Amino acid sequence: MRRFCRILCFLLLTVVILCRNAVAQARPHIILIVADDLGYNDVSFHGSNQIPTPNIDSLAYGGVILNNYYVSPICTPTRGALMTGRHPIQTGLQSGVIVASQPYGLPLNETIMPQYFQKLGYRRHMVGKWHLGFHKKEFTPMYRGFETHYGYYLGCGDYYDHTSEANEDYFGFDFWRNTTVDLTGIGQYSTELFRQEANNIIQKHNTSEPLFLYLPFQAVHSGNLPSGKYLQAPTKYIKKFPHIQNTQRRTYAAMVSALDDAVGSIVQNLKDKKMYSNSIIVFTTDNGGPANGFDGNAASNFPLRGVKATLWEGGVRGVGFISSPLLKTKGYVSNQMIHVTDWLPTLYTAAGGKVGDLKRLYGIDQWQVLQTNGKPVRNEMLHNIDPYDKTAAIRVGDYKLLYGPVMGWDGWYPPYQLSENSSQLSNDRTKISQHFDNNLVQEMEFGEVSLNPVRGSPVTIQCGPKPANASTNCQAKKVPCLYHIPSDPCEYNNIAASNMDIVTKLVAKITEYKSTMMVPPGNKPVDPAGNPRVNGGIWKPWLD
Repeated sequence: MRRFCRILCFLLLTVVILCRNAVAQARPHIILIVADDLGYNDVSFHGSNQIPTPNIDSLAYGGVILNNYYVSPICTPTRGALMTGRHPIQTGLQSGVIVASQPYGLPLNETIMPQYFQKLGYRRHMVGKWHLGFHKKEFTPMYRGFETHYGYYLGCGDYYDHTSEANEDYFGFDFWRNTTVDLTGIGQYSTELFRQEANNIIQKHNTSEPLFLYLPFQAVHSGNLPSGKYLQAPTKYIKKFPHIQNTQRRTYAAMVSALDDAVGSIVQNLKDKKMYSNSIIVFTTDNGGPANGFDGNAASNFPLRGVKATLWEGGVRGVGFISSPLLKTKGYVSNQMIHVTDWLPTLYTAAGGKVGDLKRLYGIDQWQVLQTNGKPVRNEMLHNIDPYDKTAAIRVGDYKLLYGPVMGWDGWYPPYQLSENSSQLSNDRTKISQHFDNNLVQEMEFGEVSLNPVRGSPVTIQCGPKPANASTNCQAKKVPCLYHIPSDPCEYNNIAASNMDIVTKLVAKITEYKSTMMVPPGNKPVDPAGNPRVNGGIWKPWLD
């Protein structure tokens, strides 16, 4: 009898293990790709007539293009929102970004995406930019749920020597493998390093376990500004864009193209490893593009208004899509309102988790909506409330309200084209378009990576006629401005004066959000003890 009981227990244990392994294997692999500072008008699936992005396009057209998708206006807030599913006003990251040796970060009492996925049995790897704090080691990726991290801590740096130059007095090396400074990549382009690392992770992965790969690229952020190394790309990519006369825009296009090749290579590796059929790929920018010299860059959000770090649509309307063979309905353009905080509950549900296990979220589970092109589940989103600069913006339904000193870089910036730093487009638009069409076909068929591309029609923005007073009819520092985004996505027409009832409701909604802002901004002054000069030339945790 005792022997029978032992055999029965053994069989039951075996069944439990097999069932657990079966559940783990059934969970989808999740690849979360973040482009840094990518402009709305910098991918050809949005109609860019300068920069073909065939690999990114193929995923977008074969998946779900998010046409009503929003992020925060700048790096750190978006990354915190992505990782926590909580709004920056809930985590103290609502004001600017972590710069140099500022001793703060995403609070440690926040549970983040890899920690949640760990509970579901995922292997968790990060390749790329962190920018959520590093003053203590506990704030860095390896202590926040990731099993490996290959990349850097700060917001920007040189693409080849991997130094970060906050200013002339704060300069040092910032590249890590797990918790060890890694010098082996010096001289190699970061986009290609991250591509190789991601592919190595995929090739070595045990496919009986689900993979969560967080891949926040450095591209296409500008490099070290004080040193003048604004934009950097390998020569082989720069040569692909002779039709772009402006040298900055040409290099920027090359940076985008290198990113596109990296995405294509990673997808091909997923296919070679027989993982693609059970994978979900999300692609997002972290904020709008820094256009026409802003932050030393040459991105374009045209015809949207504004740039990175602003609350105009050009700062917060993001490039984004989800692509997966697991989607029941795909190959469509989603106009449902989606916010960057929605990715955590959405992907957690897709992975088989119970969204009720995620506490205190601002994000909403959109998995069923995306699966079926279903009815919208989000009707509003707070763009931001910054108590330091007294700005705020909110979208409720079709209406967007913003107020405070939001002016500055509030124009409409076509991409650089002429040899001098001018945003005036070349008169010979036909020649440019013809070159683009030929170049796109060549890249799709004979590029570095061939993915049997899915083609579709670019999703473009139609603004309507621009009134003469478009630049002056909003004085947001004095009174709130109101825009009807579906009919006026380019924010030409401030309709506040004729819709004071809507203005009143949206101002009240912002006041309601302010009452929930229990965490003040975490910003701290730069700590000289974190200067690389006193830390062996390295940007590293200095308060341990």
